[in-house]
Amino acid sequence: MAAGAVLIGAAVTPAAASLTGQPGPAPAPAAALHPPSVSNGHSMVARASAGSTFPLNYYIAAVQRQAQRAAMERAARRHRRKNHATVTVVYENPLRDISGLIPQRVDMGADFVGSGPIYAIGDGVVTAATGASAGWPGGGWITYQLTDGPAAGEVVYVAEDVTPTVTAGEKVTPSTVIGNMLAGGLGIETGWAMPDSASAESQLAEADGISGGGPFPTLVGLNFDELMQALGVPAAPNFAPTGYGTLPSRYRTDWAAALGK
Repeated sequence: MAAGAVLIGAAVTPAAASLTGQPGPAPAPAAALHPPSVSNGHSMVARASAGSTFPLNYYIAAVQRQAQRAAMERAARRHRRKNHATVTVVYENPLRDISGLIPQRVDMGADFVGSGPIYAIGDGVVTAATGASAGWPGGGWITYQLTDGPAAGEVVYVAEDVTPTVTAGEKVTPSTVIGNMLAGGLGIETGWAMPDSASAESQLAEADGISGGGPFPTLVGLNFDELMQALGVPAAPNFAPTGYGTLPSRYRTDWAAALGK
């Protein structure tokens, strides 16, 4: 090539310009020295095809990174939705450690014989606890109000042959022993208590005011026994689809479903 000749179609650098005397190209804008922002893969590929400053490989890699981030975000949203939907408060079998447990009849609540520790069904607060209640054979009377789960706000009682191990005002969980069941001749009775913790729920007017004289089984007692069965306690021998009295409307009638069983 002769001295001073210029290649047709070749870019002229500033250094070449100084040798040829021809003006060099203007410096590249600062924006062209940085990768462009990416909004979507289609616009990036189009930009690369149109002769962008950055090579096509850059855009392909950017599209892949963007797709990976989107997939990770979708997976994270699914995980959050799934966890939120399946988070439930767990109630546990309160008689799980009773030795020689035998279910008896359903009356105002559900009767059992055996011996050992009795736990709270779920998180709650003790509203009453005494070993000398004149209204119950054996003298035991414990009530606690559930504070979470499908029965939140309801009061549970455990009565008769039970010695309390908690005091009023104490917070309890399914791991809290609330009393010890005695190996006496009566066993215990447990069920839904009245909101003021004074006695069994079936004595409320809205449950037809059925007291210790019957008739049995009460619908309130059967409802509580159904809850116990959903927690793994054997059914009472007189468990039946119908009973006496009225079941207050606030009680669920699908305990197994409510507990995800």
